[in-house]
Amino acid sequence: MEKFKVGVLGATGMVGQRFITLLENHPWFELTTLAASPRSAGQTYEEAVDGRWKLDVPEPSFVKKMIVKDVSKVEEVAKDVDFVFSAVDMKKDEIRAIEEAYAKTETPVVSNNSAHRWTPDVPMVIPEINPQHYDIIPMQRKRLGTTRGFIAVKPNCSIQSYTPALAAWMPFEPVKAIVSTYQAISGAGKNFESWPEMVGNIIPYIGGEEEKSEKEPLKVFGHIEGDHIETAVEPLISAQCIRVPILNGHTATCFVSFRQHPTKEQLIDALRSFSGEPQKLKLPSAPKQFIQYMEEDDRPQVRLDVNYEHGMGVSIGRLREDTIFDWKFVGLSHNTLRGAAGGGVEAAEYLCAKEYITRK
Repeated sequence: MEKFKVGVLGATGMVGQRFITLLENHPWFELTTLAASPRSAGQTYEEAVDGRWKLDVPEPSFVKKMIVKDVSKVEEVAKDVDFVFSAVDMKKDEIRAIEEAYAKTETPVVSNNSAHRWTPDVPMVIPEINPQHYDIIPMQRKRLGTTRGFIAVKPNCSIQSYTPALAAWMPFEPVKAIVSTYQAISGAGKNFESWPEMVGNIIPYIGGEEEKSEKEPLKVFGHIEGDHIETAVEPLISAQCIRVPILNGHTATCFVSFRQHPTKEQLIDALRSFSGEPQKLKLPSAPKQFIQYMEEDDRPQVRLDVNYEHGMGVSIGRLREDTIFDWKFVGLSHNTLRGAAGGGVEAAEYLCAKEYITRK
């Protein structure tokens, strides 16, 4: 099949770098355009990221000689691509403006950024959980005055290690949850070389993360009402977010109470049988088994389990009764794969499969 031509906005940052590694040899997508800040524009990609390559895999050779474009020159960047991934590092109001500018060139934007997550007609989707939210796109296009362009976002990486479990357990009506996330430094766009003060350290604060962890699952669990997505009212979530000295992998501990009274066996069966549209469609990035439940007392572990299903699956373990809530468990997800660029690529695959994104 003819591949979709793809651009990456914010190509020099850590999430942009991850997008690039995922697009190398992608069966549906061909990366043809890289864009970044004016500081990097005009350089080869190799020059632009010299000394700033942050991933634990090598810089792909196919992008090294590509010339980086100025992300602010919207028409120039957009003219040769079918859609773009956005991982730009700007102020939120600037991100909102530039993503809308790209959409208005009739170029769909699949964004990793938080700027448009609460725009009422922008779908915020984990493809296994709420792909039906993409049905809001025609209403968004009406507002933007586009026929092809739109913005779709993915949720924060911090929610991916517990929200899939809550989604699998929706038939049992979860009503409240307390969650603590233990978040890797790559979630801040850092590695240990660039953030040496994190070695052997824990920081009990990540700006904005607790609000995202409490509110974003409710938009994911919401529904379309007219021209906007109405957020769910349950489960009520209280969150703490902690930065820990791990390169990749967000771990969550979660306590949850239900309106129904599920057994442990019912909860585990629901996790193992939970599947979504990406699995039915056999999307290239979709994990065959979205959620694995691990019986061992000391799992999931970052070192052993973060790359489950090529980093696109979610690992749950230590499900047991609680003395205050009904049940408690531990979750683990890869924050730059499932949680960031990988989730974005899977979302784009779904949007292409369902013809929300077409070739120009």
